[in-house]
Amino acid sequence: MNARDRALGAFTGLAVGDALGMPTQSMSRAAIAAAYGPVTGLLSAVAEQPIAPSMPAGSVTDDTEQAVLLARLLIDGRGTVEPHVFADALLIWEADMIRRGSADLLGPSTKRALSQLQNGVPAEEAGRTGTTNGAAMRVTPVGIATPSEDLHALVDAVAATARVTHNTSLGIASAAAVAATVSAGVEGASLSEALDAGERAAVVGGERGHWAAGGEIAARIGWARGWVRDMAPAAVADAVARVIGTSVASQESVVAAFALAEAMGDDPPAALRLAAGLGGDTDTVAAICGAMLGATHGVGAFRPDVVETVLSVNRLEFGPLVDELLALRRRTGKRHTTY
Repeated sequence: MNARDRALGAFTGLAVGDALGMPTQSMSRAAIAAAYGPVTGLLSAVAEQPIAPSMPAGSVTDDTEQAVLLARLLIDGRGTVEPHVFADALLIWEADMIRRGSADLLGPSTKRALSQLQNGVPAEEAGRTGTTNGAAMRVTPVGIATPSEDLHALVDAVAATARVTHNTSLGIASAAAVAATVSAGVEGASLSEALDAGERAAVVGGERGHWAAGGEIAARIGWARGWVRDMAPAAVADAVARVIGTSVASQESVVAAFALAEAMGDDPPAALRLAAGLGGDTDTVAAICGAMLGATHGVGAFRPDVVETVLSVNRLEFGPLVDELLALRRRTGKRHTTY
């Protein structure tokens, strides 16, 4: 595998995990079991699905769509995204989702922050209450575009994209953890090494933004990884669903994705199927887990027929985005080498 294969794996894993979790999002484990039985592959959403009713199998949600949006803004901005440009792009995206009849709209932290921004609140203050997983779910392109050797520089890049909506210690730490894991994976790190990098980045990210009460992301990731290691899949499912949690809170869903990657990282498709059946914010847990596993295992970790379905249903093409993001990465690396 080379860097492009791993970067393509990260974006592909994000989308595959997202699509697997689409029909089960915001449902309980019991409701998922009753509606679908075990999640063994891509499923069409039932009519009673609370967010994506009757959506066809393979459809992605806001996780993938916002990651693609952020990737394009990073490319257009040569590695930087101006807060108001990002805010405008998110509002345009939501308006298009409403036009399409989707209920998969901006999350609570993002919605509140953009409303604040429109009312004249400075960008640095608009996201001061954002502790949910919105910044982490969309951060994969930052990890692809930014080397991980200098964690402080990587976290700077993460914070710049999180600040407008999730400018808190929890929001930035969780996004930094995901970005660093993806970045280390693209560089060729093993899964364990990449997850270690994510844990270290969460420490740095936890020192940024406005302090928010809650279990620290780095500490919870470290605890969860150690706890689930060597557990059987059934035990992992119970541990994540009942103890770690799968809500939109960063200290639950993002930590859950790390726990699944630690316990089941040798079998990415199985890890993502398990994530899709856990209940709660299943699309985001599976998307983040998929991005991290894709970055460390490469695009070949996912079944070609599943990948083809997801790409065709959503009219996605990740190759050109990945090439541009890797070009940004090379330029960033040269700057760090020069200075």
